[in-house]
Amino acid sequence: AGKTDGAMDAANLLKPMLARGELRCIGATTLDEYRKYIEKDAALERRFQQVFVEEPSLQTAVTILRGLKDRYATHHGVSIQDAALVAAATLSDRYITTRFLPDKAVDLLDEACSKIRVELSSKPESIDRLERRRQHLEVEVKALSKEQDKASKARLQARLQEAQKELSGLNEELVPLRARYDQERGLIEELKSAKQKLQDLKRKLEVTEARHDVDAAADLRYDAIPGVQQRIKDLELRKREYEASTDMPLLVETVTPEHIAEVVSRWTGIPATKLSQGERTRLLGLEAELRKRVVGQAEAAEAVARAVLRSAAKLSRRSQPTGSFLFAGPTGVGKTELAKALASELFDSEKSLLRFDMSEYMEQHSVSRLIGAPPGYVGHEAGGQLTEALRRHPYSVVLFDEMEKAHPQVLNVLLQLLDDGRITDSQGRTVDCTNCVVIMTSNLGSEHFMRALAAGGGPAELQKAKELVMTTIRQSLRPELLNRLDDVVVFSPLTGDVLQQVVRLQLVDVLQRLEELDVSMQITDAAVDHVLQEAHDPEMGARPLKRYLERHLVSRLSTMILKDELLPGSSVLVDWSAAQADWSFCITPGSTPEVGTSEAGIERTASVTLGRAGSRDQHEAKSLERTDNGNRAGI
Repeated sequence: AGKTDGAMDAANLLKPMLARGELRCIGATTLDEYRKYIEKDAALERRFQQVFVEEPSLQTAVTILRGLKDRYATHHGVSIQDAALVAAATLSDRYITTRFLPDKAVDLLDEACSKIRVELSSKPESIDRLERRRQHLEVEVKALSKEQDKASKARLQARLQEAQKELSGLNEELVPLRARYDQERGLIEELKSAKQKLQDLKRKLEVTEARHDVDAAADLRYDAIPGVQQRIKDLELRKREYEASTDMPLLVETVTPEHIAEVVSRWTGIPATKLSQGERTRLLGLEAELRKRVVGQAEAAEAVARAVLRSAAKLSRRSQPTGSFLFAGPTGVGKTELAKALASELFDSEKSLLRFDMSEYMEQHSVSRLIGAPPGYVGHEAGGQLTEALRRHPYSVVLFDEMEKAHPQVLNVLLQLLDDGRITDSQGRTVDCTNCVVIMTSNLGSEHFMRALAAGGGPAELQKAKELVMTTIRQSLRPELLNRLDDVVVFSPLTGDVLQQVVRLQLVDVLQRLEELDVSMQITDAAVDHVLQEAHDPEMGARPLKRYLERHLVSRLSTMILKDELLPGSSVLVDWSAAQADWSFCITPGSTPEVGTSEAGIERTASVTLGRAGSRDQHEAKSLERTDNGNRAGI
């Protein structure tokens, strides 16, 4: 109204009538629009008395929903449980942070009612499945009846009789289901029509009373409305008697808290529904699954799993992320892999891992990449990489890799995220971060572990190295950042037994790639020991093992596949021959090779030996692996 772009606007039309008292007006606007349009026009502003309407409390919102319950139930033709109203208010208050009560709770209720109404308008899944099967059988019977092939007449006749028998059984099964469906739908439609008629009569009563039409009002109040109310009671009684006589109704017309939670999950991506027994079992076994993926780091797996369990049980702190951790330790010991494993176990996909390489944020101005450019700068409308990712995926694992490389000003942004569970972007929008797990990784103090390994790597040396790493972290990172973390977990260097498990984990990935080509593989302990002996580097951790397997084993297997020596359906047994100083591949077409009780007792049905790698080539390859940093996205 107060927009003054043109020659005449609504404000200039209203002000004369407001000043003369000819117009009684109530306006509604937001604070931002009030400052933008109304407050600038002092003459218009003083014509109105400002009334600030605050967001209602949770209890008030529930009361408002109870007042709207009958209206929405009548409009959609469904019934609404009171528990669903409470769930709409509480779940919207917790999970939908960008809107206000009661608007967001009303929208939740409306969408849940619409979902139930759409399901009522369509056939139940059980009937639809049977009718589709019947349709397929009718087409098959018609086609078989017209078949004139004498050679296969007996087989076709047998199939025709079988299809006709199945079709007859389907028809017998559909008849009672359709009768139940028609009866239930008729009751629901009749009840909806009666409730709609009652609503119309009540509106008509209000109009007649406003017109002081006493006769019409009395007729409605004491005759028409009581008659419809009695009709509704009779229909509801019939409905309850029917539901008591059947085990499971085909149609569900009651909105429950579970329906509200489904809508919340669809809006936000947050699993707000009650945990099923399978999900409970999966969460309780989360620690064990993390230990399988990241071997040798039990302390880190336990800390992360406990934080997730607290969140699943609704006992985590509301104003902070689900968990916040700093993973410290040498490179290649499983810090990044644990974050990937957590995302995979919680969300069935590593795509739920939001990864930020903090080496890209070494300059002070790079903070704008996280939360967005300030007003007036290029890219202000685009938003920040961190804030936009969290708005779209609020239920995720956020990984800040090698965070000690980031500029201190960038780390200041994380203080708000860790302390309050929220972050504000450059446009003033608040992003909720209370449903994400925040993980930071760092290599600070890893040289202490290298010295401990050089001194023998005993428990005492490693414990002392851990203490020195913690001292280095406290000296390098600000206290306010460390104080906001749930835990600082120091990863230990990988021992020989652990590295052997890592090799087998990497071989599982190779095996999965071979299975896509319908090829199976087994590898002997001698081959695993050789990989460990050639590729192990205490300073580089587990990453050289992966590179060695790719260069020496996967490359050889690729050559065999391209030469048609390893065909689909075959299996291969991989061994290392110390006498020949070369890999040995035993190929068995169409069956799985057997491994004997000893390393020398390997049964070979066909042996394929590719080009032998000399000792000089091995030494050069090993030296190259020790100097190559490799891809940091691995373990």
